[in-house]
Amino acid sequence: MVIPLSTPATEGALSVPYPATLDVPHELVEHAAWLLYEHRRARNARRRRLGCFHQALLTLVHLRKNETFSQLGAGFGRSQAAARRYVDEALDVPVSWAPGPHEALAGLGEGDHVIVDGTLIPTDRIRADEPYYSMKHRKYRKHGMNVQVIACPDGTPLRFSRATPGRTHDLTAARAHGVVQACLTRQILVLADRACQGAGATFRTPYHHHSEQPEHHQQFNRDHARLRAPGEHAFARLKSWRLLRRARCSTRRTGTIVQAVHTLPTCNYSG
Repeated sequence: MVIPLSTPATEGALSVPYPATLDVPHELVEHAAWLLYEHRRARNARRRRLGCFHQALLTLVHLRKNETFSQLGAGFGRSQAAARRYVDEALDVPVSWAPGPHEALAGLGEGDHVIVDGTLIPTDRIRADEPYYSMKHRKYRKHGMNVQVIACPDGTPLRFSRATPGRTHDLTAARAHGVVQACLTRQILVLADRACQGAGATFRTPYHHHSEQPEHHQQFNRDHARLRAPGEHAFARLKSWRLLRRARCSTRRTGTIVQAVHTLPTCNYSG
């Protein structure tokens, strides 16, 4: 027997509500709500139909679960357009507190080192193939946005850059976002992959053709890889937010989302 999807009983029904949970601490929702409250008060914004707590919750659901704006609107009793506006406003608050490359390195001193690396945030926006097609990931035919990170030796991210089209070379992206210049200015030792060869005197990259190198060069490569490995933790933490595993949003918003996800738990609003 074939059961039709559209029947007189279901015609016109857009969604079916169901109970759900969000895997973030309650304190994070309250923190985001407080930031929104202070943001609204500082700008004397008019009263909204959705309170600060529920706007913060709506935004975190979007980021954490990658639900569409139509799903968010249905879940919170708002239109698709209203859900989009709420999310855009909520993201702008933490992004304004994102540190620059020099600020991210401010707490480091002589003898410290950082890890600089890049990752691809996959996107389904492949209409403009060439700018977003990553040759580095051509085996998997991936399109996306290039994001650079400065991370501590234990993998804690200090700063994520804004996103550039996926075809951008890692060294080009790092230079464009001021990462290379900031590290050279502060004379911070940087561990990076071979994509950053030629970046400058403080950058350390592995030798080419590992198996053909002398033993001491091979040992250097092994030590270099071991020290750089924690840098992957920064990207793993970033992509625990499902929206950044396969972004359906505009490519112009990807960098905003990356910086908001990184900055939100730590920023303190002061008006």
